[in-house]
Amino acid sequence: MTLSLGLYRAATGLLEPIAPALLTRRARQGKEDPARLAERLGRSAHSRPSGPLVWLHGASVGESLSILPLVERLRAERPEVMVLVTSGTTTSAVLLAKRLPAGAIHQYVPVDAPGAARRFIARWKPNLAVFVESELWPNLLLEAKAAGTRLALVSAKLSDRSFARWSKRPEAARQLLSSFDLILAQDARAHDRFEALGAQVAGEADLKFGAAPLPVDEPALAVERARFPRPPLLIASTHPGEDEIALDAVAGLTDRPPVVLAPRHVERGPTIVALARARGLSVALRSQAPGERADVVVADTLGEMGLWFRLAGTAVIAGSLVPDIGGHNPLEAARLDCPAISGLFVENWVSAFAGLEDARGVVMTSPEGLGAALAADLAAPEAARERATRARNYVDARDAEARAGLSRIIELVP
Repeated sequence: MTLSLGLYRAATGLLEPIAPALLTRRARQGKEDPARLAERLGRSAHSRPSGPLVWLHGASVGESLSILPLVERLRAERPEVMVLVTSGTTTSAVLLAKRLPAGAIHQYVPVDAPGAARRFIARWKPNLAVFVESELWPNLLLEAKAAGTRLALVSAKLSDRSFARWSKRPEAARQLLSSFDLILAQDARAHDRFEALGAQVAGEADLKFGAAPLPVDEPALAVERARFPRPPLLIASTHPGEDEIALDAVAGLTDRPPVVLAPRHVERGPTIVALARARGLSVALRSQAPGERADVVVADTLGEMGLWFRLAGTAVIAGSLVPDIGGHNPLEAARLDCPAISGLFVENWVSAFAGLEDARGVVMTSPEGLGAALAADLAAPEAARERATRARNYVDARDAEARAGLSRIIELVP
């Protein structure tokens, strides 16, 4: 073991006795789940299922979402394999509780201290551990490797700060990275960084990609297509504070098409009806009046985004117009050839939006510029469709990389 890794293990071991107090304080601040603090120390009320077990780790919401296609493929192609998913934030835990398929277990990731890491690995005995976009946690990696666990690092990236830190400890970085049986970088920049640290990078794959186009109910599509005299504007997945921004932008359009406004949480439908009427717009709830014409249709139904992206002339990908949400998935619109506009607050989807911007496949705008961006698409629909084609081509290529990456991961399962 290199000197710097030995010092790290010694320091984290000395600090481990105060971890319970630190976790308790974080729980009082709302940053930890007080009922599950034991999991952060490598302890669990769950028993390990029999048979092969694959452990998947994504630190927070974006990484956790990107794990889901891999979980689904594992459950479909290798049903005898149990799946353990860990994350580090309460928000990601809530999301995973709703989205993980039957048979998958969620746990909070243990703190990176020798005792917690050792207890976690001894309890779960993973045959394969897959870290997504993860920073390198030495104790967890070294304990897993010592126990004979195969290791994969996928959608791998290093922040500027992490790259600078590991560059000062090249021997430690080389030792940790050599533990991995498979490394797939998130993009070319990450590929170069990992190779500069001595890693053997097998290719590139971003697991935020790789999903199939959203499905649609064809009879419902026919009903809704008859509702609209021209392709509607779609305002997709809004949160409180964004409806007002979008409706103000829509109300200011001189050549206004019909609008579909789909709130992220459908129970907010009546609130949005009131906001639209306050701006002089006629409004209908999709749940109550399928096919009824109005200036604004509030899509207060679940599982129909594939329908709306197919109908829309342009879509605003909300969750991005106000801070502290982090943006929503822009790839769903691209896969269905729908021109997309987004706000600037997209920290949960930074790499996807960066790639789309490089491909000239998305318009990014401030709330103040949203009306002008919508007006531009309405004035030049052909240019908007060309933007959608560029986005589709970019996403198709990245989806193929991601699906190939998933296959390579599954090949590591015993």
